[in-house]
Amino acid sequence: MVSRRGILLGTLLGALLGALLAGAPARAVEPGDLTLTVTPELNGNASPFSREMVLLRIHGVYKQPILLEEVVQPTLANFSWTQLGRDGWSKTKLPDGQSAIAFDRVIAIFPHHPGDFVIDPFTHRLTINDGGDRKVVDVRSGPIALPVATWTQPAGGPDAKDPWWLPARDVTITDSWSPDPETVKIGETTRRIVTIEAQGMVAEGLPPRPVMRTRGILTFAGPVTRETLITPQGPVARATYQWDVRPAIDDIIPLDAIAIPWFDTVSRRMREAEIPARQIGGGLPDREEAPPPVSASPAVAAAAGLAAFGLGLALIGFGTGRRRLRLDGARRRALARAAAAGDAAAFRAGLAEAGQAEPELARRWRARPEIAAPLAALDRSLYAPGGSAPPDLSRLARALARPERITPPALPAEDRLPPLDGAVRPG
Repeated sequence: MVSRRGILLGTLLGALLGALLAGAPARAVEPGDLTLTVTPELNGNASPFSREMVLLRIHGVYKQPILLEEVVQPTLANFSWTQLGRDGWSKTKLPDGQSAIAFDRVIAIFPHHPGDFVIDPFTHRLTINDGGDRKVVDVRSGPIALPVATWTQPAGGPDAKDPWWLPARDVTITDSWSPDPETVKIGETTRRIVTIEAQGMVAEGLPPRPVMRTRGILTFAGPVTRETLITPQGPVARATYQWDVRPAIDDIIPLDAIAIPWFDTVSRRMREAEIPARQIGGGLPDREEAPPPVSASPAVAAAAGLAAFGLGLALIGFGTGRRRLRLDGARRRALARAAAAGDAAAFRAGLAEAGQAEPELARRWRARPEIAAPLAALDRSLYAPGGSAPPDLSRLARALARPERITPPALPAEDRLPPLDGAVRPG
């Protein structure tokens, strides 16, 4: 591919480069005056896999005043590619104290398949002032050997249809709801927005919208937006997914976490990010601190007092209302983070703190085989001689995050309040 930047912006570029080298005397071209290098930036210093991004940093240093320029790029037959940002031009000082012009361009390439490839030279075609005469010079880089590795792990990889191949330096997920899903009642709607950011890749490589489906809700998928942010450390890909969610039943509806597997291009191993589990309905949202008291008129205060008195009667003797036990939001999120990071020790420490804070919950967990078994497996993986494979921490975190419903026992007849009008006499 040939860039026509020099033809389209020749006048502007000439003015810019003239300003950069203002006062530079015209002289004949000498060896070493014009150099062009192309350096591949390999993730983790290892051969890339198919569809993994490799940055090519093109750098030119020119001592001669430049009038026009264009980059002639090789075909890159075995790669997809995209230019990241605009070309950079700057004035620089060489080790010998001379002034020169520096040219920089960054290209992201994506190999189509494994193999041993050679990237042909790039050419920077320059029109320069050579001793007072205009002269066209082709400055070439050297060829680049770029082997592309074959995926050998038993699962995943760039050619697998599922899960989505997501190679990145880091992946973060942000999950927001408006209003809080726990406050939504049947027929009402809450909007969920999930944002995925992946460092070291472009937005086109992010996965399609995850599937959010469970019993008892209606979901309406919104638009997906994608963008690539250019930073000095490389590109950052961002995708935003949106759903409107409406409960269709008058009950607590659990939403399981959604796992997003990704390949860590620095450590060269698979990891997992997670869209966290939530629930729809069931009460007020978690609060870190109580809201400030609101002043009320005497009439409102009296009505509130009567309501509280009536509620107290119902709880003491005139009803068998149900209540919930559930870990607070901070501990649920801490367990989810440890599970997403695969940190069994941190998960176990968070679990110990949760058990101390909620001993009744801990007792109920031990009584449920579907939770007690992975808890035992977790302890064996950490403390048994020789260790063992840990359980699925993400699944365990979701199970521990679910609320426990309990029904308080009915009070004996003699403990109930007597009728307000006095004892009932037999007829």
